[in-house]
Formats: sequence, structure tokens, C-alpha cells
Amino acid sequence: MRRLLKFLHTMGAVGLMGAMACLVILLSHTPPPASLAGYALMRGAMGSVATWIFLPSLGLTLISGLLAVALHPGFREAGWAWIKLATGVLVFEGGFVGIQGPMQEEARRSAAALRGEIDPATLTGALAAESNTLWVILAVAVINVVLGIWRPRILRLPRSDVSRPA
Repeated sequence: MRRLLKFLHTMGAVGLMGAMACLVILLSHTPPPASLAGYALMRGAMGSVATWIFLPSLGLTLISGLLAVALHPGFREAGWAWIKLATGVLVFEGGFVGIQGPMQEEARRSAAALRGEIDPATLTGALAAESNTLWVILAVAVINVVLGIWRPRILRLPRSDVSRPA
């Protein structure tokens, strides 16, 4: 079970960080909302990456990491695992609030503007803010990978073994 969870966690992290790198590149090549056809195309691609690669990878990474901590006592006692869990929650929340939601919404809105259903002037074009969010979340994800590989001996938690004499 430990190897399976490690494999799933690693594959999720690869997909998650790959999706974020892809989104950073797409953002850097996205034309302004004034070039509506190109903007809508790029926003649609970003929405697809966020939906079909980023979100499943994020879920796989988080669930496999939580299961690993729950099933293996060594992880429950390791401070690095708890730090990784805390930063993982930051990546999860930041991924939903700063990446997933805004990218899907802007993809939907730009497609609606292209169809003439909404005014193109209402498109946000918040490319710099989204790029900054991606870089921060990508940096936290890299820190998580470093913690998982290096496993520093910080904040060693005491065992909660009932059979030990007091």
C-alpha cells in the first residue's frame, strides 16, 4: 500500500506541476482581450488544462498524501510531513480559488463574448495576476517536493503509544 500511495502521490505531483508550467506558458502567450478570437482560444485551452489535468492531479496528490499520513505511523510523527500537509492545503485552496475557478470562468466568459452574448469589454484580462498566483503556487509545490525527498528532521512529534510506560 505504501508504494502504491507513493506512486500515486508522485504521479499527481508530476501532473500538477506540469499543468501549472503549461498554464504559465499559455498565459505568457495569451493576447489581450481586444484580440477576442485569440484570447478566447487561449482561455479555452487554459480552462481545459485546469479542468482535465490540474484539478485531477491536485485531487490525486492531496488524497494520496492524506491517506499516506493516515496509514503510516512514521509519517504522523514526522514534522516534515505535517509541514507538507499544511503547504499542501495552501496549494489546494490556492489552486481552487486562484487557478481553477478564475480560468474556467474566464474561458466561459470569453467564449460567450466570442458568440456575441456578452460585451467583450467585460472580460478581465487579469493575466499578470493569474501568472503571479501560478508562480507562487508552483513555488509552494516545489517546496513540497523538496520536503518529500529531503525529509528534514524538524519538529519530531512524540509517539502516542499507549503501551509505553509513563
